[in-house]
Amino acid sequence: MRWRGRRQSSNIDDRRGRGRRRSPAGGGGIRIPVSGRRGGLGGLVLIVVIVVVAGALGIDPVRLLGGGPATVSAPPTQSPARDDATTQFVATVLAETEDVWNAIFAEAGGDYPEPTLVLFEGQVRSACGFAGAASGPFYCPADSRLYIDLQFFDELARRFNASGDFAQAYVIAHEVGHHVQNVIGVLPEFNRMRRQMSRTEANAMSVRVELQADCFAGVWGYHTAQRGLLERGDLREALNAATQIGDDTIQRRTQGFIVPESFSHGTAEQRRTWFARGFETGRLDACDTFNARV
Repeated sequence: MRWRGRRQSSNIDDRRGRGRRRSPAGGGGIRIPVSGRRGGLGGLVLIVVIVVVAGALGIDPVRLLGGGPATVSAPPTQSPARDDATTQFVATVLAETEDVWNAIFAEAGGDYPEPTLVLFEGQVRSACGFAGAASGPFYCPADSRLYIDLQFFDELARRFNASGDFAQAYVIAHEVGHHVQNVIGVLPEFNRMRRQMSRTEANAMSVRVELQADCFAGVWGYHTAQRGLLERGDLREALNAATQIGDDTIQRRTQGFIVPESFSHGTAEQRRTWFARGFETGRLDACDTFNARV
């Protein structure tokens, strides 16, 4: 992925250690306008996909289009980030997601509230509670923040055999996909509904939520490719990562057998398929996992 020398997001909250910290080079710089927009990704498409998804979940589309139920508060003062290569990469990928989603929301006549990415080591406290590095990267809808221990990238390569910078970018883009779901009201409604579901039903719905986040990551990947930022082999890295973190792949690796009713993120094939669908089409309406056969 051709990421060096590009704008880096200032929406980074670095909570690692207590040493001297400084902002990534380029942080807070001039926004680079998004190029390569397609008419098919205009406001009508975004409205259509919101209404379709909302209808599937029993959400009032008028309420969503009027602002949605997600609460996005102003972030507290952020700690500047360390100026190392991995941090710069993460800040650049986050900036690229900001550019793409700002453009998509603007085409629909709305605003995209940019999330903050929290970097931590070992464990972290979020509005969703305490979490450790073993839980992997996650998004907390209660504070609209993404959380990641960058050691996960080493584990992704070593334990999951998914190396490469675009594999890492896919992980970030997937969590940003959850933020998009939070903004349009999908996550709040899912969290409300699953309190009335059995565990099996909640897992099945969770799979659809996760696959839509994969598809949204693919939509971002489409725009990234259109801007000429991908290199040969990048798509293969992302598809391999999606395969390696499928529920069935992980269960076979860790326990030697699979329990389909316990799946909460989707199989390797499902995750690979839905990322590819977003990547190939670049269309939000291609990401309706709630009405499609997954």
